[in-house]
Amino acid sequence: MKSRVALLFCDTYESDKVYEKLKKGFELLGGVKSIFKPDEKIFLKLNLVRGAAPERAVTTHPSVATQTARILSEEGFENIKAGDSAGFGSSVKIMTDLGLEPDFNKYGVQMTECREGVKVDFEDGIHAKSFVLSKEVVEADALVSICKMKTHALEYITGAVKNQYGCVHGLNKAKGHTVYSSQESFAKMLVDLNKCIRPRLYIMDGIVAMQGNGPTSGDPVNMNILMMSEDPVALDAVFCDMIGLNPENIPTIAYGKQMGLGTYLEDEIEVVSETGTLTFKEVFERFGKPDFDVIRTKHTSKGVMGWVTKLARFKRKPKINKELCRKCGVCVEACPVEGKAISFANGRNNPPVYDYKKCIRCFCCQEMCPHKAIFVKGKM
Repeated sequence: MKSRVALLFCDTYESDKVYEKLKKGFELLGGVKSIFKPDEKIFLKLNLVRGAAPERAVTTHPSVATQTARILSEEGFENIKAGDSAGFGSSVKIMTDLGLEPDFNKYGVQMTECREGVKVDFEDGIHAKSFVLSKEVVEADALVSICKMKTHALEYITGAVKNQYGCVHGLNKAKGHTVYSSQESFAKMLVDLNKCIRPRLYIMDGIVAMQGNGPTSGDPVNMNILMMSEDPVALDAVFCDMIGLNPENIPTIAYGKQMGLGTYLEDEIEVVSETGTLTFKEVFERFGKPDFDVIRTKHTSKGVMGWVTKLARFKRKPKINKELCRKCGVCVEACPVEGKAISFANGRNNPPVYDYKKCIRCFCCQEMCPHKAIFVKGKM
């Protein structure tokens, strides 16, 4: 059976419109009851990497989160929680600041902080054999991954597969960047993580996406799309098709196929829409944005990182725009390297400086910077 991706045109975050589109998406995938069993405990895993206004396109938009909850509530599900292990700050505060609380209360959704971690062994893991996951993730019967369509400095895009890294609890995310310190190692770990958690459904918020210096400091761009699938690799592959990327050049997608998480092959994916089934060519013709600002890599023909790409990656490095830097120290705090690859070596009155001999190019500093002051420089 082909992996099915529901693609819905949606050019507004107006709640009733998003609700209508998501309802149609569930219908195209076979209905809510075909995905979830009665009385299951459901966890809505949002992208809450850090606090930002909805129009910045940093987080899952409130409308997509609340209207998903509305549909599940109307279908009779009463035990629903929502959250994320935020990269910086409190996930409950981020949700509150986004304005999620009133609607979540209306639909019986409990906002959670994800304060406790649980070690989970995963013997079937190919690259990673255990994870420390947030307790809410472990206790849920079914997880709905509601991701944001964005670029990413390390893995090029962050979508369905990447979103599950927020299920890893607290400081274990920083530790993961040091244990899985290369691009390909981190991608393989993400694939194992998805296979361990086994989200029941993936929803991608691409009404307004982020391009450029993602996943938190890029520029919003209208893509006017909501997508849903039970296959995260297929979902990310359709995202790639829309922006003119070869999906096998994206590590999480290439290894996702290789390690049995899903497929990116066009003849193994069925894209369904309100107007019927679409080929990848038709998706690009109708919804494509070929000038989408994203890293466009040159991998080996099999989509697996080659030595040329590995060397090119280490030509790329994070750099600070001194005019934008406010010396807040978030980048220093975010650095997972023991002894820190970025520090206030020149004093707190000056911007932090890098020790590139220590830097593992995880780009956590760039991801967490709240002032758009850190950029990844260098060509692939």
